Amino acid sequence: MTEDPMAAAAGGHRLFDALYEGENAVVRLLRSGVSAESVDGDGASALYLAAVSDRPGVVRLLLAAGADPDRACGPEAGDLPLCGAACGGHTEVAEALLSAGARPDLREQFGFTALRWAVGLGHARTAEVLLAYGADPCLPGPEGESPLLLAARRGSLPTVRALLSHGAGAVEGAVEEALGEARRMLDTDLEQEMRAGLRELYGDTEAYEVVVRRTVVDGGRTLTVELVRDGRPAAGRDQQTGHGAIATVLEAELGVRASFEELARRALRSGGPGLDNWQASAEALCERGDEETRQAAAAWCAAEEPLLRAFGAEVLGRLEDR
Repeated sequence: MTEDPMAAAAGGHRLFDALYEGENAVVRLLRSGVSAESVDGDGASALYLAAVSDRPGVVRLLLAAGADPDRACGPEAGDLPLCGAACGGHTEVAEALLSAGARPDLREQFGFTALRWAVGLGHARTAEVLLAYGADPCLPGPEGESPLLLAARRGSLPTVRALLSHGAGAVEGAVEEALGEARRMLDTDLEQEMRAGLRELYGDTEAYEVVVRRTVVDGGRTLTVELVRDGRPAAGRDQQTGHGAIATVLEAELGVRASFEELARRALRSGGPGLDNWQASAEALCERGDEETRQAAAAWCAAEEPLLRAFGAEVLGRLEDR
């Protein structure tokens, strides 16, 4: 018996509504015979929409009902479910897709891979899952950029560490290039750069209220600049600020030692006790453990700046505990 196209379309529409109603609604429709490969009027698959909406339970149901984890969809058939999940940092969804056989290095439209999305947006936990399932840590992005370079630019220390632990430093020159980028970003006024980028995209930002927020995410500060109109965010950019810690970690990979003054500067720039920039500098100094380091830390303890005094005290404390 041939399936009624009208009935199939109606079932597909109900499935898209059910994605947002909950798993039970999806189960009922799948059991009634609605295809797990249904697409909406724009060509987006149910699996893709569930992935970008961070609905891991629904994703698992669709996969179990036969949805292809690698099926590209969208208006130009250029969107992949795994890339959609990685773009949003939806780690549980990404793991469900990978467990069902999604290929981690498959490129979607414009040459982006799931790892390229996760690294470029600082989604460290998602990047770790992709790497664990075999994503290539050295695979260049669409403009030839290495994942390690992107992670350094983004300012996400956990992402840099994940890439290094999976061999991202194996490509000749990759660590040096990433270190140069981390140092450049460390000396960049990130807020002004983000404001300039928003002006370039949206023209006269005087029509908006500019809201700047600094929040702690994954052990480091994230800087967010938003354009707000009538109390609602209209556009925005965010940037992680762990560039000091990243530079210190990459220098350790290369056997390079920064000066005491530079390590202290990194500790205090977008840092504070317990944050990545602070911790990485303190660890690097503790590893040295010599008399010169003790003297530098003691001098910081007598500084006028309270944070520098606190940093010196922490370094001395760590040295005494060795």
